[in-house]
Amino acid sequence: MRTIIEPFRIKMTEALPITTRENREERLKAAHYNVFLLDAEDITIDLLTDSGTGAMSDRQWAALMMGDESYAGSRSWRRFEKTIRDITGFKHIFPTHQGRAAERILAATRLKPGDIVPNNSHFDTTRANIEYVGATALDLPSPKAGDIHAETRFKGDIDLAALERVIARERKAIPFCMITATNNTGGGQPVSLGNIRAAKALLAKRGIPLVLDACRFAENAYFIKLWEEGYADHSLIDIAREMFSLCDGATMSAKKDGLANIGGFFACNDDRWAEDFRNLLILMEGFPTYGGLAGRDLEAIAVGLEEALEEEYQRYRHATVDYLASRLIARGVPIVRPAGGHAVFIDAAGFCPHLSAKDFPGVGLTAALYLEGGVRGVELGSVMFGRRAEDGTETPAPRELVRLAFPRRVYTQSHFDYVIEAIENVFRERAAIPPFRIVRQAPFLRHFTAHFAPG
Repeated sequence: MRTIIEPFRIKMTEALPITTRENREERLKAAHYNVFLLDAEDITIDLLTDSGTGAMSDRQWAALMMGDESYAGSRSWRRFEKTIRDITGFKHIFPTHQGRAAERILAATRLKPGDIVPNNSHFDTTRANIEYVGATALDLPSPKAGDIHAETRFKGDIDLAALERVIARERKAIPFCMITATNNTGGGQPVSLGNIRAAKALLAKRGIPLVLDACRFAENAYFIKLWEEGYADHSLIDIAREMFSLCDGATMSAKKDGLANIGGFFACNDDRWAEDFRNLLILMEGFPTYGGLAGRDLEAIAVGLEEALEEEYQRYRHATVDYLASRLIARGVPIVRPAGGHAVFIDAAGFCPHLSAKDFPGVGLTAALYLEGGVRGVELGSVMFGRRAEDGTETPAPRELVRLAFPRRVYTQSHFDYVIEAIENVFRERAAIPPFRIVRQAPFLRHFTAHFAPG
């Protein structure tokens, strides 16, 4: 059939807040024009993030009731461990309350000031945790990623030539390398197996471990099945296993491709890494067989990881993203192309050509979308990824994007038609979007709490 339907039916509904523009103007001003500071009850369609915002399946809710809340060695832990080991093959597995906790402990145990961690592109919390300990988070995106409007496959790849140069120059300063799949910073773009394999070969020559940021590993596996030669007949779990087999460790936010509302893990093969991680995990998160999670969370994640690798689910998931992307392209709205696996990324600089990077066009566009229809997206531009020097000078990010992230199994076609209408209306009046400035910010992850003002 040409029509791709949701591979599920709806058993329970949740009312959406329907607000007026006058109300939204009042709320946005009170939130200092930062959509992170808005209350959820003031949002009609919430595309701020796909992290922990999805709908769990009946199987997950049933598994929740089987949660064993024993402090140590619970049945739920064993199920969680078995599922992750079956998918990843890693020897050591540690639950954490979410992905950034795994990043934090990995950085604290493996990094020191002056170290360098190359990546295709670090996302916000990964970068912050690396920089917090005094190390450098180095982005090495593929040259293919430079043209955000080109329909080029596997733009999420790491730049192998640049990686080789960095290794030759800085070998002693590189405790490990990372690859993020899919590459969220670059527009949700996938990484090819060939690229991971080649990166691993470069790193192995110099004894440098490779860590996969695996929060969207299943979505990446589906892209490999669709696009990479020789994998059309492979199951998603076999592709995922090959991805993990090329890595020495992985961090994971189970709030994405774990289809859960909370949770994550760290996994590795190295006994010394595992011992160091275990010791700090006990101090920061909890006993190693629960790691800051309830037994019921461990159960829900175990089921969710399996469901994320179901081909029909991924087919629907990707078709939903393509639906929004294709209709925005038809209306002339500039977006990152091809569409990513979890979101549509609007090119805010192209959308607002009258604004420069110092005007934070992504902030203006997110504000305009909220005012128009109660739609919440998130800026991925010079607020999130720009640099502020001690003298107050701002270095802009490489690109100005607004991400519309799709919560898993939450919204239907009519919701996205509503979003399209809101974007189309804003696009028509885009010259009226004002510049914004920062009036208050934190030293790390400033986008979460910053205050803005127009003009």
